[in-house]
Amino acid sequence: MRRLLIFWRYNADMAIVLFTDFGSGDLYVGQVKAVLQRLASGMSVIDLLHDAPAFNVRASAHLLAATVGCFAEGSVFLTVVDPGVGGARNALVVNADGRWYVGPDNGLLSVVGARAGKGDCWRIVWRPELLSASFHGRDLFAPVAATLAVQGGLPKGWFEHADTLNVEFGGDDLPEIIYVDHYGNAHTGIRASGIPREALLAVGERRLPFARVFSEAAEAAAFWYENSNGLVEIAVNCGSAEKLLQLKIGDGVAWA
Repeated sequence: MRRLLIFWRYNADMAIVLFTDFGSGDLYVGQVKAVLQRLASGMSVIDLLHDAPAFNVRASAHLLAATVGCFAEGSVFLTVVDPGVGGARNALVVNADGRWYVGPDNGLLSVVGARAGKGDCWRIVWRPELLSASFHGRDLFAPVAATLAVQGGLPKGWFEHADTLNVEFGGDDLPEIIYVDHYGNAHTGIRASGIPREALLAVGERRLPFARVFSEAAEAAAFWYENSNGLVEIAVNCGSAEKLLQLKIGDGVAWA
């Protein structure tokens, strides 16, 4: 990514946005929010997702890239899908199209970076006095995200500029299922805008037609459509594509 220096004034629409695989029902999210409350009191904190594909960095990277467009410039994303926590991987801050991203250098931020029109990245060299080996989301990434949100920039001495990320997935689409919601709808990593509507989506032995909305498909019929984040999604009208088609994250899809 090209080097870019960014300055701005506080924007009331700014927020700290959480994207993790910590799980909505576990105790980890609350501990992260406690740090944010202490260091960035009064800042809006938005829970974008805490059920990102667990340990699946590539799928999570594509899901993150599809969901950031509705947030204001200056927003700070605290992103943690980090199976290598405590290991040799670096910690990063990325600025992509005016939004900040804090997280591990394991590919999670690389799709956002690759698709950005302008961007830059830095390695986090600051370390807190107390840093657990297994919870950098709370002890490292949360303080950095809070400081970025409050100060609107990079504190001197906390970061070193990086020419590239260590792990790059690139900006191409991912022809796999990357997320399954509670309805059983299966999101793919394929952007739908360039796909002909007459194309059939191959999922195992099935060939699925396009429907613009659920009501255009027969009840209990499987189809693909362009979801609200611009991705190709597999669905069943009044049913679960996950159950009907026996789908799971990582399953490949193709155009017939």
